[in-house]
Amino acid sequence: MRLEIEARDGMARSGVFHTPHGAVATPAFMPVGTRGTVKTLDGDDLESLGAQMVLSNTYHLMLRPGSDVVRDLGGLHEFMNWRGPILTDSGGYQVFSLDAKVSEDGVTFRSTYDGSRVELTPERAVAVQEDLGSDVAVALDVLVGLPASRPVVEAAMQRTLRWAARSIQVRRRQNQSMFGIVQGGTDASLRAESASKTAELEFDGYAVGGLSVGESDAERDKAIEVVVGELPEDRVRYTMGLGDTEGMLHAVARGIDLFDCVLPTRLARHGKVLTPDGDYSLRRAEHARSTGPLDSSCGCTTCRSYSRGYLRHLLQTGEPTGLRLLTMHNLSYTFNLMRGMRSAITEGRFEPFVASTIERRVSAVSGKSLA
Repeated sequence: MRLEIEARDGMARSGVFHTPHGAVATPAFMPVGTRGTVKTLDGDDLESLGAQMVLSNTYHLMLRPGSDVVRDLGGLHEFMNWRGPILTDSGGYQVFSLDAKVSEDGVTFRSTYDGSRVELTPERAVAVQEDLGSDVAVALDVLVGLPASRPVVEAAMQRTLRWAARSIQVRRRQNQSMFGIVQGGTDASLRAESASKTAELEFDGYAVGGLSVGESDAERDKAIEVVVGELPEDRVRYTMGLGDTEGMLHAVARGIDLFDCVLPTRLARHGKVLTPDGDYSLRRAEHARSTGPLDSSCGCTTCRSYSRGYLRHLLQTGEPTGLRLLTMHNLSYTFNLMRGMRSAITEGRFEPFVASTIERRVSAVSGKSLA
């Protein structure tokens, strides 16, 4: 499993990440299928939209139905009927959100399903992901919310490094990549140390973790810059939990290849529509009689087939079909954005592409606010 860089434009780069279940053109976005499904969609939907790779969650799948059940049912690809590449995250974010007890050995928490006591160590996180059979496993890390004091951030970063070394030592599968996670908050020196020492462990790829947890956009961008400067050129760089348009554009400009986030699908379930001309709420009364599509420039099934008025009706009446159709549109928008970035990098026009994309969205929103 390797990353093949095909084009560069400044720090931005496009290429192909080769995996046992197919090639992924980068930069790429992974829809989040937490429990083995992207909410409201199935594998055929994802394939028709152009999804290349999806993310599933170690924490949830180890609890329900259990990684041994997934393994016995043929592994995660067979289990969820998805033939493309899958990345499983370590569960560190979910553990963080549960305010788990963290020790040098691992983390202890209560199951969100039945309240039972659960222990997760770096070694168990690897074993669970090997049972799941994903193409990419991610080492367990220690995540802290921001802002936080330097001693707290440094302690979490150092423990993440020790856990990363333990994870590398116990991996068994040769057909599964393993990514290490870089921590360090927004402290440049801690980020640099974490990135360089994680790179020394020679993971197959590197995740930038500990962001989108309370820092500003400027702080996030600076942290990414520092990290990328310490990572090897021939490995995937993955920013975890980042999925907004402007954030991904800025990250790709700094050398990031891969993203995941619940944002496009979660916003869809709340009636928020993503478009190149700014995002809007379909629940607003002004759309009730609209015969137009969600986005006149979009060619997805939803925009080709249904009016805003009809889709708003589905939302207002709680019809699940409405959630599915909006989810399909928001993912289509996100995949189109990634395709646009790849083309711009290949053609050497990435900087003007970023500027025009952001300007179009800002201008549209400003125009609406003045109307």
